[in-house]
Amino acid sequence: MGTAAEFIALPQSQAVALPLGVDFEVAACIGIPVLTALQAVRLAGPLEGKTVLVTGAGNVVGNYITQLAVRRGATVIGTAGSAHRKSHASEAGAFHVLNYKSEAIAERVKQITAGHGVDVIIDMDFASTAGLLGQGVLKAHGTLVTYGSNSVGAIPVDFRAMLFGSFGIKAFLVYDLNDAERKMITAELTATLESNSLVHKIGATFSLDEIALAHKAVENGTNIGSVQIVM
Repeated sequence: MGTAAEFIALPQSQAVALPLGVDFEVAACIGIPVLTALQAVRLAGPLEGKTVLVTGAGNVVGNYITQLAVRRGATVIGTAGSAHRKSHASEAGAFHVLNYKSEAIAERVKQITAGHGVDVIIDMDFASTAGLLGQGVLKAHGTLVTYGSNSVGAIPVDFRAMLFGSFGIKAFLVYDLNDAERKMITAELTATLESNSLVHKIGATFSLDEIALAHKAVENGTNIGSVQIVM
């Protein structure tokens, strides 16, 4: 019946109990963003002692990814497009935050990693990040995990760089997880909520009558954190 419905029918497997002590404001933050973040980090593999480039670390999903990666022992290099988003990424634990609008990301990453590159890239926009694969940003045998792209068309990839670097690319759509994956990350989400180990940022709140304004708030990208509708 739509995401702004007061009541909605779901398959039983998708109706997940909310842990005690977790309020509805937090619950409204977690669904797709945290499930996406958890699956991205899971596909990245063990992160203890590794360096991870998180694109969009000041955005909602990227910020959760940053928090989760840091909790798993990674050093995170994040990208963001404004001073406020850079600050938000730093608060999540990113050790370095680069402004992708004004800095040469490949050169800065190589500078930070003493020329070695990162072990993992977790990416929100494959259309722009694919070009980094041929620029020494990812270590040999490194992994790129991607969950989105601003381009719906074909995206060129430097296959020679992939081949000689033995890179792995893992793409996923959170809406298309199989039953085993959904069960696994839902259980991990529940444990994460019970331990109260994530910070949730609410950027703006609107009433149901203001839903058009809420959509515009998401589209203009000025809010830091989740945009919520309150019944």
